[in-house]
Amino acid sequence: MLLGALMTHFTTYSMERSRHRRDLVMRWDAKKLEAYEGYIDAIRTCVFLAVTLYETREGIREREQPEADLLAEMTEAGRVRGRAFERIMLLAGDEVVEAAHDLNADAIAVDWQAHGKVTGTLDDWRDRNRAVFRAINRFHETARDDLGVSGSVAGEQHPERDLLLPPARDGFTIRREAAPGPDAD
Repeated sequence: MLLGALMTHFTTYSMERSRHRRDLVMRWDAKKLEAYEGYIDAIRTCVFLAVTLYETREGIREREQPEADLLAEMTEAGRVRGRAFERIMLLAGDEVVEAAHDLNADAIAVDWQAHGKVTGTLDDWRDRNRAVFRAINRFHETARDDLGVSGSVAGEQHPERDLLLPPARDGFTIRREAAPGPDAD
């Protein structure tokens, strides 16, 4: 009888401990997912604001708001991106952190050209933007692996997409470069 009671207690204890561990893993995975979502959202916000600034400064887009307001918005978005990156540093594994570092560097290169801190041609601008979106895809892949999500966003089912570029305006030649289709050699 004592042996039966001990076995019951041990079994119950083991099951509760396993359930607690599972709950803890699920809770941390939920926090990671929130952090990964927040980081990508912050990156994309910064890139889209940088695109607005660049296109406004280059005369590709009509000015929709005073530049000072746009710069203030970019500063705030950069602060949010920094906080989101810190959450990645706290919660993610090494591969995700490295992918986030690479993504941050590519995103900041876009910011710098938009602000005029580095010079470059329109082709340089496009290359920097393409690099950011490739880095976003790499981040997605490492985050999916970290969370145990099957599938891929970089395989043959999801070919690399090119930038959606605005139509040409006076003095600018903006050509659309399509990603290779299924018939490409």
